[in-house]
Amino acid sequence: MRRYSQVVTKPLLEQEFRQLGLAPGMTLIVHSSLSSLGWVSGGPVAVVQALMEVITDEGTLVMPAHSGEYSDPAQWENPPVPETWWDTIRATMPAFNPAYTPSQGMGAIVETFRSFPGVHRSDHPAVSFAAWGRHAKLVTEAHGLDFGLGEQSPLARIYDLDGFVLLIGVEYDSNTSFHLAENRLHDRKVELKGAPVISGGEREWIEYSEIEFETEVFNDIGAQFEEKHSVVVRPVASALCRLFKQRDGVDFAVEWFQNREGVLSRD
Repeated sequence: MRRYSQVVTKPLLEQEFRQLGLAPGMTLIVHSSLSSLGWVSGGPVAVVQALMEVITDEGTLVMPAHSGEYSDPAQWENPPVPETWWDTIRATMPAFNPAYTPSQGMGAIVETFRSFPGVHRSDHPAVSFAAWGRHAKLVTEAHGLDFGLGEQSPLARIYDLDGFVLLIGVEYDSNTSFHLAENRLHDRKVELKGAPVISGGEREWIEYSEIEFETEVFNDIGAQFEEKHSVVVRPVASALCRLFKQRDGVDFAVEWFQNREGVLSRD
């Protein structure tokens, strides 16, 4: 049985988020692990409320609300399903709906946040984002179907707003903003994806384009990023947290990939 040294309360979270560097009016995308914080009184609700209290409604709070299971079963690997099921799944899977389609693998904080009053969610079937606050509509509206983590995504709008990234108890491989960097390279292999959506009031299975991602190198990028840029690294409750400017991270990742490709091309 896991033992905890303290009760983590909403006031404690607010205090330590402020000490980390969160401030009113900030545009902030959060990637999180609830369990990393310890025993939280009120669980994910307390965490969401604490973040909202600190940045206030003059700020903008964003979280990825991805739903990867809304995809083509032919591409499922963990676990795969029999090929004889594929057509049935494509024909019967309910269409993605930003109001009630659950997120998948994003954690309890995200799943709680997406249904909070005043939270807007973008309508990409696989890589939607939820946002609250001053620029919530700007961040989530007009989320492009093709290349959903690229220039027509909430990630790019956070970049435009000069926002920040907060990692709560997770590593850089959870930092979706590095995917924006990958999209800006224009050298990635493009593949077709599929998902059920509502189009013209009717359910429709659609196909869209997406790049192949290279998430496995994100922790390496993050470690080198910290050597050259200002990253606040300190605990909040029991969670090791990182706070940094999203533009710095995206621009560094673009340069990292370009430099690596240059080395590979000379070998």
